[in-house]
Amino acid sequence: MTADQVPTIFSERRRIARAQRSSDRQQVHADAAAFLIHDIADDMIDRLSFVRHEPRSTMLIGPCTQPLAAYIERDGAMLAVETAANPAEPLAGGPYDFIGVIGQLDAVNDLPGALIHLRNALTPGGLVIASFIGGQSLPALRAAMMAAEPDRPAARLHPMVDSRAAPALLQRAGWKDPVVDTHTLNVRYSTLDRLIGDLRDQGLGNALAKPALPLGKAALARARTAFAARAGADGKVTETFEIITLTGRRSLAGT
Repeated sequence: MTADQVPTIFSERRRIARAQRSSDRQQVHADAAAFLIHDIADDMIDRLSFVRHEPRSTMLIGPCTQPLAAYIERDGAMLAVETAANPAEPLAGGPYDFIGVIGQLDAVNDLPGALIHLRNALTPGGLVIASFIGGQSLPALRAAMMAAEPDRPAARLHPMVDSRAAPALLQRAGWKDPVVDTHTLNVRYSTLDRLIGDLRDQGLGNALAKPALPLGKAALARARTAFAARAGADGKVTETFEIITLTGRRSLAGT
């Protein structure tokens, strides 16, 4: 698919802005939500340790936790962090023998192209681990948004990747030894507003190219009521986050 044929679903400007706002929140507010960031970063450490991949030159796209940085930089290895680098464009500064991506791929228009650029930025035999939230995420929020505008619901949440489609994307991008797996996090919320705040804290706000107008007071009240109606006996609602992780290499031949 050529650049002209790729549908423009997401705004690159808005994707960068949400990543920068998340970074600012993490630095300024000690209580900013970061559970998804830490879960993905800790999982990345476990995967690197399991495959015994010890990179000497790493590019990390997205937020980088202190434990992940310390793990990668041990023994003097080089780590470059780009909070909002565009994975759908060629990456500068390479090649790298490891590229980690935390988030970001949930809001790129040309995901197959991004996967090709990531592969091309690797040394022969280099490794990519990329994690982002997938299509089974946020059912409670989606239901609340539908209840807010039952007659003409607007596009307020991102379309998300179905994990079942991911293996074909990796094969199409030419990754060697591609692996796709998922896990879920269930988080309990007292209010819809707290959920939305947690999403913004972690760079998961709206990056749609044509965002809908803000909800009016009546619609927002309906959304809050619908969300609260899903609460359990403790007054809290369970929200689900599906995390998709893509793992693969560039061939030793460099293709």
